[in-house]
Formats: sequence, structure tokens, C-alpha cells
Amino acid sequence: MNTVLTTTPGRLDGPPSPTHEPPPAVRTRARLRVLDRLALHFGLALITWSRRSRALESRERRANRAEQQLAIFVRERAAERMLRLTVPPR
Repeated sequence: MNTVLTTTPGRLDGPPSPTHEPPPAVRTRARLRVLDRLALHFGLALITWSRRSRALESRERRANRAEQQLAIFVRERAAERMLRLTVPPR
């Protein structure tokens, strides 16, 4: 018979037995200092300031945009009404 047996003791048919390792060290989150918070707020302010529009929007353009949004709303409402009237009830 040509069978090779292991020489290390232990069973291989179940889950590994737990080892007695010390629990991992709990890391506490570092609190932000006042200077760090100020730097974050200043950075966000710079980002929002840099993304502002360069040219002022004219009054006519704002009025056109409002009219377009109203027209879109009216079209969507008419389409939904038509859909509800044409689809058979369940």
C-alpha cells in the first residue's frame, strides 16, 4: 500500500479551533481641531466661490427659463391625463 500520512496532529474535517490572540487595539477617531474645521470651511467656501457663474443672467433669460419650465409641466400633465384616460382600468 502506498499511502502517505501526515505527521502533524489535528483534525481537518471541521472549522479551525480559535486561537488565543489579544483583541485588536481599538482606534479612537481623532477629533477635528478648530483650526482643521476652519480650514475645511475655508476650502469649501473657495470651491463654491470658484464655481459661480462669471456673467450675470439677464432678466429675459430668467423669464424664458420660467416659461420653459411651466410649458414642460403643462405638457407632462397633459400626457399623464391622456394616459389615464386611454388606458383601460384594472
